[in-house]
Amino acid sequence: MTDIDATANVRHTGDAPRKRRSDNKTVTFGDSSAVRSLPAWSVFSAVLLLVVWWLVTKAWGYPEDFRATLEPGLRDRELFEQCQRADNCDTKGYTQLVSPLTFPSIRDTWNSAGELLADGYRNVSLWTHTWASLWRVLKGMFWGSIVGIPVGLAMGLSSKARGFFDSIVESFRPIPPLALLPLFTLTFGLGEKAAVPLLVFASIWIMIIAARSGIKNAQLSKVRAAYSLGASKPQLLLKVLIPNALPEIFTGLRVALGVSWGTLVAAELSGVQEGLGAMISIAKNFSRLDVIVVGIVIIALLGVLMDVLLRFLESVLIPWQGKG
Repeated sequence: MTDIDATANVRHTGDAPRKRRSDNKTVTFGDSSAVRSLPAWSVFSAVLLLVVWWLVTKAWGYPEDFRATLEPGLRDRELFEQCQRADNCDTKGYTQLVSPLTFPSIRDTWNSAGELLADGYRNVSLWTHTWASLWRVLKGMFWGSIVGIPVGLAMGLSSKARGFFDSIVESFRPIPPLALLPLFTLTFGLGEKAAVPLLVFASIWIMIIAARSGIKNAQLSKVRAAYSLGASKPQLLLKVLIPNALPEIFTGLRVALGVSWGTLVAAELSGVQEGLGAMISIAKNFSRLDVIVVGIVIIALLGVLMDVLLRFLESVLIPWQGKG
């Protein structure tokens, strides 16, 4: 290629040489497979959230004569309460967008987390609370998936199964799980006996819809190609239909995960003594906002970790997703 041809080629492609893509993609905007979650932006959003939290709960401009009378190591909530009672601390003389009585500061929450890790809360360790809630969510999603996925697959493969289960699914699916908490408590009893069935109810309908949708969206050309190659019905199910339904099933798992954690707190109000929801409920009775926020943060972290695990399994089991 001559210098003139090279110059013309540069001008034709936008007046600047562009780096050639290794995946031979010509379109990126609008191509969902080209979208990736950038870790740097995730870290930035987390840091921004912490900065906003610190700014809105930080007290600015406490009077110096009031500070001189304070004992060292006071929590922000204790500092706020003493300022309200003190004559030399005008509450209008300093700025605090959100008081510790409304939402705890980062410092109080961090100190409370350290105390919970060391001593637990009301004679129950933080690990015990966390594992009790996690185990309930896992059991609820497990049984909801074990029952829901086969039913959804049957509804997508059989008109009789579709007709039989359709009215049941569409009748129970709109019911909020929390509306059934009193009924489940009276039917199954208090504590674990009612919490786990409620989580199963919260996840089973999502998994049925996800599996049914995955089978329904199977490409007919793949089915015909499998039959033309001599595939039997079991082979077609295992090699074509279920792999085609896996993306929808994993989406259902992720949705069911969020719904299960959202239902968990209310489910653990029914006589449960161990669990993050129970810890939050007990802390509410004593106005321990810092303990409540620690429980919420732990639930959020567990939800994120479980979602990351599902994404990893999805990338391993469905490596072709978004590439065709």
